[in-house]
Amino acid sequence: MRVAPLLLLASHGSRDPVAQRAVLQLVAAATRGLAAARPETPVVGGFVDVQQPDVPQCLAEAEPGRDTVLVPLLISAGYHVRFDLANAVADAAPRRVTVTAALGPDTRITAIVARRLAECGLRDGDRVILAAAGSSDANAVADCHAAGAQLSALLDRAVTVAFITAAEPRLPEAVADSRSEFPGARVVVANYLLAPGTFAAMARRAGADIVSEPLLVDGEEPPVTLVDVVLDRYTSAAAE
Repeated sequence: MRVAPLLLLASHGSRDPVAQRAVLQLVAAATRGLAAARPETPVVGGFVDVQQPDVPQCLAEAEPGRDTVLVPLLISAGYHVRFDLANAVADAAPRRVTVTAALGPDTRITAIVARRLAECGLRDGDRVILAAAGSSDANAVADCHAAGAQLSALLDRAVTVAFITAAEPRLPEAVADSRSEFPGARVVVANYLLAPGTFAAMARRAGADIVSEPLLVDGEEPPVTLVDVVLDRYTSAAAE
């Protein structure tokens, strides 16, 4: 009987303690969810940057010979997924390490974004901007535009996609353009970020009337559907 692969959850890492707590809550929720279905499966949390343990250390300390499924706790498949994580697992042989797709785009995540907008009081006539972290990787940018299209379909209204860094249009310019094009309308930013932290703070300073919460909120249990996305990434890869 094949031994279930270890689940390695790799988040970006942050110096912000609020972001750290929010991500740890997601790791804990995923651990509980996997334990209910596969109690024999170990779960480890690691980081791409800023925090320790990093991915190579997690792999070095894992049970020798056990295959690993690495699920990036990242919304888009940018540089960190395609290069940092790929390079981090390149020297893991003879251990088999499978790096899954990023968490988004996924309609379940888009539904969480829509719920956050409802929670902050989205109204008819509001102009909605989906705020993503941004990346120099064209694939990650395309993923964010796909998420914007999903949100537009779900809300049945136009959604502009803008970026906090690295890609265009930048969020402050998109907010200003919306005010110019639709004078009198409220500008509402839909946070397409995993957790609170530096980028979420930058989104709040971009000039919008309202900014929704990110997917994870400090002190709240992670959305069940977000945990489902994480576990689905693991289950699909583990079955291969």
